[in-house]
Amino acid sequence: MKTDTPRLTSLSHGGGCGCKIAPGLLSEILKGGNRLPLPLPPELLVGIETADDAAVYKLNDEQALIATTDFFMPIVDDPYDFGRIAATNAISDVYAMGGKPIMALALVGMPINVLPAEVIARILEGGEAVCRAAGIPIAGGHSIDSAEPIYGLVALGLVHPKLVKRNADARAGDRIILGKPLGVGILSAALKKNAPQGDLLCGAVDAENYTKMIAVTTQLNTPGPELAALPGVHAMTDVTGFGLAGHTLELARGAQCSLDIEWSRVPLIDGVLKLAADGIVTGASGRNFAAYGNDIALPADFAPEAKALLTDPQTSGGLLVSCSADSVGAVLDIFRKHGFASATEIGTVGPRSDTLLTIR
Repeated sequence: MKTDTPRLTSLSHGGGCGCKIAPGLLSEILKGGNRLPLPLPPELLVGIETADDAAVYKLNDEQALIATTDFFMPIVDDPYDFGRIAATNAISDVYAMGGKPIMALALVGMPINVLPAEVIARILEGGEAVCRAAGIPIAGGHSIDSAEPIYGLVALGLVHPKLVKRNADARAGDRIILGKPLGVGILSAALKKNAPQGDLLCGAVDAENYTKMIAVTTQLNTPGPELAALPGVHAMTDVTGFGLAGHTLELARGAQCSLDIEWSRVPLIDGVLKLAADGIVTGASGRNFAAYGNDIALPADFAPEAKALLTDPQTSGGLLVSCSADSVGAVLDIFRKHGFASATEIGTVGPRSDTLLTIR
């Protein structure tokens, strides 16, 4: 990147899935005022009822179409990496429903008077590289001149109607498995903190940690379809902007269950706990807890840095799987086969109680 080209993250007020509207405000907005509910066709297998990852529409007895979109502002300054992360994150929702992606449309908003054409081209190249890895074309899209750089995809996929995995079908007695380690939001905050013009890294994030962050955020959640085919897998979602706690609560609310998470078993990216202890956290983490903290029971000695990681917005985070106890081994085997070394059983699903989520 030329030294006179502004850092991508300096052009945006937020980054990655931390750009999401806070869950409390989003809930208020979606309540609407005098909007009349639209009639829903019976073919719509998954809509907005449980804040699931994508819409699913039944085409025939063998196929259902998965449709989703995701886009955000830069989480890193390297344009190619930004494109890769955004594309991986968008396609993840197809995998989280148990489907296979079939094509994508690009969503591009760029400050064309600020960013050189070659920088914008590198963002798109990053997205194209991920789509090639997923085996799908970018078949079109839309672009605008915007004040802040924005990139993402509309992602489409297919799944057998009987294999759709919603976020609302967890069962009491299930085990919870997380596919990727947490800490992406904290690393993105560290990258943005006091980074000098022209540098892609700041003092708080060295090249090794940056490489780990990119490895996590650009790893496609390809285990999704195989996991969906396991009879013992009951529910899936992916952990993104509302953090582990927020997306775990979605599982609990949808299934009318309560969940227990054993914090010591939750995988973390190396070094993020110390960064959080040093005060490097995202504003979205606090907004997340303010929105849903009343539904969580925390240990009396739960450290502030652990709380920040519990609610840390994950960009292109891991699959969160609810499965029967006797399926845990098979689920972990599928994760390992696809290269997800950090996949771990982190908790259990129980009957509905006064507290939706308990951290132990």
